Amino acid sequence: MNDEVLIQYKRYRARNKRFIIFILLLLVLIGGIALLAGSHWIGGKEILALLRRDGTALEYQILLNIRLPRVLAAVITGIILSASGALMQILLRNPLASPYTLGISNAAAFGASFGIVFLGAGSSIARSSDLFMITNPYIVTVAAFLGSLLGLAIILMIVKVKQASVETIILSGVIINSLFGAGIAVMQYVADNVQLASIVFWTFGDLGRGDWYKLFFMLIVLIPALFYFSIKRWDYKVLCSGDDYAKSMGVNPQQTRILGLVITSLCTAVAVSFFGVIAFVGLVVPHIVRKCIGDNEEFLITGSAVFGGMFLLLCDTVARTIISPVILPVGILTSFLGVPLFLFLITRRKVRCE
Repeated sequence: MNDEVLIQYKRYRARNKRFIIFILLLLVLIGGIALLAGSHWIGGKEILALLRRDGTALEYQILLNIRLPRVLAAVITGIILSASGALMQILLRNPLASPYTLGISNAAAFGASFGIVFLGAGSSIARSSDLFMITNPYIVTVAAFLGSLLGLAIILMIVKVKQASVETIILSGVIINSLFGAGIAVMQYVADNVQLASIVFWTFGDLGRGDWYKLFFMLIVLIPALFYFSIKRWDYKVLCSGDDYAKSMGVNPQQTRILGLVITSLCTAVAVSFFGVIAFVGLVVPHIVRKCIGDNEEFLITGSAVFGGMFLLLCDTVARTIISPVILPVGILTSFLGVPLFLFLITRRKVRCE
């Protein structure tokens, strides 16, 4: 009997590994298509010319400075949002937990709106000749990041008072979403036409803002976070069985939960501050992966990260090419796909960690 259980477990692990490898291969395939597809299609002759290093300067610029940074931005942002969403659902034992539902994304949007209206960034976005745009290119990004940190600080203060119960954290996210949603409405009310257009455009979520400096900074944040999640995966698995069981196994539920939420929130803050609000990725992707590989946290976080990178890259590629040369913000497409997909998932399967 024990040998049969062991054999089934080995098959289960092998199946999950094959699933992750398959998604990785699919990610590479979509990445190759994304580099070639667009308003200026790069075909076989252009590829051969680039390999012989006699391609045109335009093709080099398109690949190295436009499409490659955008592809990497989609992959890294998808990894951050999906892994953060999966970990938040595990830590809070709630299938609706995600960076968006906990208010981190709305807090970042409020910070960006504040920077556009009161720090002079709105006119600089609309008029590229403005001197303020040249001397302060990252003012909206910095303001959005500080806004997301403010949202995280409010959650931590509430948690400290109420001893970090799961219900308190979920309710804190609802409160923060409402609070910063009202703040965004105030910013839009006092903004002029140019500033209002800038706020609306930023909240769409657009991966075209990516460059090599932003990608490098995101990797500096992402790699240590993924390493930490990997070494703590056993603790997260224990938390799904309840706080009492976790304590009996030597895991501090409050410390593990708070530290995990802080790290995921900081990662999300970086991604959202650079590219705007991209909804439903952190909520839907973990449910898709859970349906494919089960609730094993050993594979859930890794699978969600890989699938999230592939999913957001696919969405961005479709957004760039579906009505080319017009490029849709990827946040619009993820919202359109996320709502029906999430409704389908929650009506077909219950989540264990709830």
